[in-house]
Amino acid sequence: MTQHLMKVSNLPVFLTNALQQEDYIVHDHAHIIDPEALTKVTALVGTGSESKVDKKLLSMLPNVKLIALCGVGYDGIEMDAIQERGIVVTHTPGTMTADVADLALGLMLAVGRRIPQADHFLRNGDWAMEPFAMTRRVSGKRVGILGLGRIGRAIAKRAEAFEMTVAYCGRTPKADVPYAFHADVASLADAVDFLVVATPGGAQTKHLVNADVLQKLGPKGFLINIARASVVDQAALVQALKDKTIAGAGLDVFWDEPRVPAELRSLTQVVLTPHIGSHTEETRRDMADLTMANLRAFYVQEALPTPVPECRPESASA
Repeated sequence: MTQHLMKVSNLPVFLTNALQQEDYIVHDHAHIIDPEALTKVTALVGTGSESKVDKKLLSMLPNVKLIALCGVGYDGIEMDAIQERGIVVTHTPGTMTADVADLALGLMLAVGRRIPQADHFLRNGDWAMEPFAMTRRVSGKRVGILGLGRIGRAIAKRAEAFEMTVAYCGRTPKADVPYAFHADVASLADAVDFLVVATPGGAQTKHLVNADVLQKLGPKGFLINIARASVVDQAALVQALKDKTIAGAGLDVFWDEPRVPAELRSLTQVVLTPHIGSHTEETRRDMADLTMANLRAFYVQEALPTPVPECRPESASA
């Protein structure tokens, strides 16, 4: 039986191709052609970063029972409305861990050693007139990781290879790691040279990194964000950079993507990348494969490979 899905964001090419090959009918929620499509749709598909699903949308889709996200984050999903309807949400954890951790280290190196600026300096012909300004050593520095989940741990492992001292902040201490634990972000920022944001987004983490935290990070500290833009107060960050409250930042996520404030783009002590943490062929293929596995399991009524924590069987019985 052909299944009707609705996409709630643009879909990666690997996922689009896989859906076509398996003969799903995918409707675009912004362009409904079939007047009966709303009642035919039984699952929603989208990316973790772009998908927005709220009670209003769900009220138009009486038969939806699954939201299959191609991505890790799901802060755009109104979980109260989902749980009221008994809808299950799946995502693709673990698929992007290595690539996002790699980018975090890349941004640390890029902003600390000013690699993009050095490239521009050479290409612009400035080297013929003067030497490039000295930069900062990265190896051996202190790194603080906000959120020690899969990605946070992978970043810590890579930082150790650079002989960096690792500390972290989270809800509770982790018994299986040797790193120093800080109960709050300000304390962590005060103790490190690089503060790396690796925590999920959502209401609970919004603006965890604020003006006070940036003040604690200080004029020799760098902020790296490869997680969710909402965790950082972007206006406070821009001001801290302009005032030289912190030394610089490496950012892969922004509040209103793909629109990035001109003030941020104009700052020379910042390295910016267009949300490419998981943007490799290998990871995008793995994400698509896991999304498809969740869809197949749902339609044959088997156990879903990767439901989000709130939708796992143990959560329901807790």
